[in-house]
This record gives sequence, structure tokens and C-alpha cells, in this order.
Amino acid sequence: MGKGGKGGGGPGGGDAKKGAKIFKTKCSQCHVAEKGGSHKQGPNLGGLFGRTSGTQEGYAYSKANKEKGVLWGEDTLFDYLLAPKKYIPGTKMVFAGLKKPKDRADLIAYLKEATA
Repeated sequence: MGKGGKGGGGPGGGDAKKGAKIFKTKCSQCHVAEKGGSHKQGPNLGGLFGRTSGTQEGYAYSKANKEKGVLWGEDTLFDYLLAPKKYIPGTKMVFAGLKKPKDRADLIAYLKEATA
């Protein structure tokens, strides 16, 4: 279990089942979570944790995403998912973000399992 508890104030302690629902409704139109899946409008997210932004092979990232050089982890995703266009100005990602900390924590918990 994550150290974040159930408060929802940080990336730890999310509910992966709730995160799966969020992924299905908010992310799956543009992303595949499983390793080896194809790219859609957005890159495949397999192997996301520990990878640097803009480096997934076979996907045409924006210059901004490549140059930002974010190392994806729970904390960076938690901040990014609040407002992707503010976190990486110039990104191609059109998603507005998830305002609720608990939703972001749940999505991250799901992604940790689904992208491994």
C-alpha cells in the first residue's frame, strides 16, 4: 500500500479499480496502457514509470514533450495530470486534466499495475 493513505492529497494510496474506470472514460480514447500495445492519438503507456517523457519508440512526440525530459513517476504524474498543458506547455495532449487529487491518485494506482 502507498504511504499516501486515503486522504487523496498526494499520489499514494489510490484505488486501482476506480482508476481503471477513470482510464476507460478519460484516457482510453487516446492511450493503450498495456506494454506492446499500439499507439493511438497518444503514445502507448506500457513501461511508463521510470521512462523519460518523449522517448516511447514509434510515437511522434511534440518538441515540448521531448525537451521537457520528465522522469515519469507517481509524483510527476500527479502534478502532470492536474493540468498537462501547464506542466508541459506545447504538448499535443488535449486532455484538460483531473482536478480532484483522489481521481489522480486512483488513476496512478491503476497505471502502476496496467503499464508494468
